[in-house]
Amino acid sequence: MTRYLLQHRHEPHECGVVFASFKGHESPLRRRSTLASCRSGGHAIWWTVEAGSELDALALLPHYVAERTTVSRVSEVEIP
Repeated sequence: MTRYLLQHRHEPHECGVVFASFKGHESPLRRRSTLASCRSGGHAIWWTVEAGSELDALALLPHYVAERTTVSRVSEVEIP
């Protein structure tokens, strides 16, 4: 499995739709904490996931969220 960073952005008026869209989508990301900037006005959410491919990583998200999400392959590094 490969590790990916999913970065989702939305407009302030879309917050409710973004969070509600998870109710109709079975995903291991549901009911799990992640980082978001909605409360501070940034309206972005980040998930670190493991998946077989970028498409598999996006499939963890509801379609509404996935179509507004970028995927980056990431790995841990040690900062000297």
